[in-house]
Amino acid sequence: MTVTGLRPDADSAAVRCDNLVHVYGTPGSEVAALRGVDLTVRQGEMVALLGPSGAGKTTLLWHLAGLLRPTAGTVEINGRRLTELGGSALARLRLEEVGLLLQNPARNLLPYQSAAGNLLFAQAPARRSGAAKRKRASHLLDTVGLARVAHQRAGRLSGGEQQRLALAIALANEPRLLLADEPTTQLDPESAAAVIELIRSANASEGTTVVAVTHDPAVASALGRTITIRDGRVGAEGRAGQEYVVVGRDGALQLPPELFDLLPPGSLAHAVRHDQGVLLRRVNTDAADEDRQ
Repeated sequence: MTVTGLRPDADSAAVRCDNLVHVYGTPGSEVAALRGVDLTVRQGEMVALLGPSGAGKTTLLWHLAGLLRPTAGTVEINGRRLTELGGSALARLRLEEVGLLLQNPARNLLPYQSAAGNLLFAQAPARRSGAAKRKRASHLLDTVGLARVAHQRAGRLSGGEQQRLALAIALANEPRLLLADEPTTQLDPESAAAVIELIRSANASEGTTVVAVTHDPAVASALGRTITIRDGRVGAEGRAGQEYVVVGRDGALQLPPELFDLLPPGSLAHAVRHDQGVLLRRVNTDAADEDRQ
């Protein structure tokens, strides 16, 4: 097979991960969730994080939110290295610049507060008048189809309604960066489409950068650029409907599983220069052993 190269864009970055490593557990029982992730997301870009369960997608998202500290490597958000920020500075960053939608919508809500009250509370750090905050809350509730339940307690809403309210809360302060973990889970197709449209609208009208973990093909398609995480590494990247393998800083690359019949894991292969890139050619190990005898 022939591998051609595509260089990453060098525009200003909203997100930058440099050799990011995260290890869970204690000495003797460690589990590496992230194994040297390099990732750049430009200002105003929308990116979907794909991959099987347990690949490290949510761990990566939590690092971008400053909720975890790296075992090694660095994370920068809007030019600031998160490991250099204290707890109060990280909290301020999340309040003012980062909208965070966790996978369990109830974790984003004040259950005994109304839907409208949740949105007003979320806007507490915003430097805008009370009237402007109420207008913003009303607009978001209408956009996600929750105007009729504006005064109901958030804890009494259905799972799908809580999911839509949680997204509205994440966007309440017009964040520069939206981080969303499975934003359309628990939603019917109509509600999911409304959520996707709200994300796209925030990107188009407010320039919000979006990074979303998803298993939903509709979300992946709507966001445009995809990053596939496999075994804690960036294994592939999709742009304009075309998927590319990603060469790591150590020269390693992960073949997509559909090519395992050509180069099964553990295979030997020749890697040689080719006029269009690099040619990988599987080695017949039995023949190679005979040649050595």
